[in-house]
Amino acid sequence: MRISHEAIYAHIYSHPQARLNRRLIALLPQHRSRRRPTRASKKSKGPIKDRVGIECRPKIVELRTEVGHWEGDLIVGARHGSAIGTLVERKTRYTLIVKLRDKKSATVRRRFAKSLLSVEPSLRKTLTYDNGVEMAQHKRLASSTGMDIYFARPYASWERGTNENTNGLIRRYFPKGTNFNMVTEQQLVAVQDKLNNRPRKVLGFKTPAEALAFESP
Repeated sequence: MRISHEAIYAHIYSHPQARLNRRLIALLPQHRSRRRPTRASKKSKGPIKDRVGIECRPKIVELRTEVGHWEGDLIVGARHGSAIGTLVERKTRYTLIVKLRDKKSATVRRRFAKSLLSVEPSLRKTLTYDNGVEMAQHKRLASSTGMDIYFARPYASWERGTNENTNGLIRRYFPKGTNFNMVTEQQLVAVQDKLNNRPRKVLGFKTPAEALAFESP
């Protein structure tokens, strides 16, 4: 049997003047005498137009036997007012951290393209992303980089596990509540370099930079 937190709050606030309930309310983080109504969630903006699902992605991507397959995401800052982009190569774990002035799809597309075009064409095959609306211009990004772009299933973060794990490492330097508008590009590059020059057990204690260099033509 499970009882939701809303049911517990509803019981406490059903008789807020009762002695026991007053004591319970005093223990809550905010000692309001009335329960605020829960906010309705924002309406979904719908699926990304012309998205290609991960089920259509070549099976070889899952095997990590060839280089050039990337995963991408945003790390969002304080009160969703800022963000940075992250791009991680699946086989080598090589990471690109992308400075963004906002989360608009045009901004994300331009900045991701610039970062991805900094690597050799042979190292740009596919990109797997989540379903964030910032990737609305995915077809233009695919055209400019020569990459095929696929989208993970909703709420299936494990389908981009390399990226999720890397985001966790980045959060050690920029914890939740960070205002990324106040973080310089030089600071992002410094963290990127630390991650790319850190030996990884999964790479036989090579660094991502060494692994990518070995794979480069």
